Amino acid sequence: MDTLTHALSGALLARATAPDPARTRITTAARMVAGALAAAFPDADFFLAYVSPVAYLTGHRGVTHSILVLPLWAFLLAWCLSKLVRGRNTTWRDWIGVCALGVGAHIVGDLITSFGTMIYAPLSDARVAWSTTFIIDLWFSGIIVAGLVASSVFRRSRAPAIAGLAVLAGYVGLQAFAHSRAIDFGAEHARRAGFRAAEVSAIPRPVSPFNWMVVVTEGDRYHYANVNLVREVSPPDTGGFISRLDAPYVPLARAKWVADYPALYRVDRGNPSTCVWFQDLRFVIPGRDANIFRYGLCKEEGAADWQAFRLLDDGSLEPAG
Repeated sequence: MDTLTHALSGALLARATAPDPARTRITTAARMVAGALAAAFPDADFFLAYVSPVAYLTGHRGVTHSILVLPLWAFLLAWCLSKLVRGRNTTWRDWIGVCALGVGAHIVGDLITSFGTMIYAPLSDARVAWSTTFIIDLWFSGIIVAGLVASSVFRRSRAPAIAGLAVLAGYVGLQAFAHSRAIDFGAEHARRAGFRAAEVSAIPRPVSPFNWMVVVTEGDRYHYANVNLVREVSPPDTGGFISRLDAPYVPLARAKWVADYPALYRVDRGNPSTCVWFQDLRFVIPGRDANIFRYGLCKEEGAADWQAFRLLDDGSLEPAG
């Protein structure tokens, strides 16, 4: 999930859980700001991008996103806020609850996407992904914004924020149901194709909660199709940005399955170097040429070692060490 949506979700959660002003030394506005800051905090690991692209891709959503280390992050953030906010004589105990909620909201917000989050770091680098929600979901973000706007109109009531969270939970529930349907569709394709011991996964796609990339892994090959679960006719591509992203997702009856080798993008054989390029299907989005995950190994003619590079959208290479 993008950092802005994380921050807004933290603010909405902070408002929904705000106690009676008479029972706290923190104003509702300050609590919402704290919730937003805490919910944005785990993405502080963006600094890994300055180390190297590979370091970012392998380390992002690591220890700052861990449920095991969450109490430590909540305490540190609460202590900092108690020192920064003057004039109300607060301590870290006044802030730690909302900080824990904010960090927790961020972790859950990343869990529902398909990239994977190391929630058990540093004890384990296993990535957990529920794969219900695309990483930038305008419907998801819009529900949060609507809840915050309503809260600004009805300032004395928590009801708008609570209602916003309830609608948000219902929306993610709808996406989870759609994910299950997409998995069933892939399993049916595997059965009809006669694949043995096939693994089926479904990756949420942009624009609609019903747009999915369904992937069937069979041996050392994968088969994938871009489908919309509820359409009866394919939408036209009018040339607009949203239309380009939405048009490739066809009705289930018109699904086109593509077979390929896992992760292999292409092989460039030439002089003076040969390069083998790989990509991640999670970042392959029809209608969008850019792909942030295309890496490969290149070897100069006569050289003994391969070197790692990132393949940029313009065709140029960037060292990935």
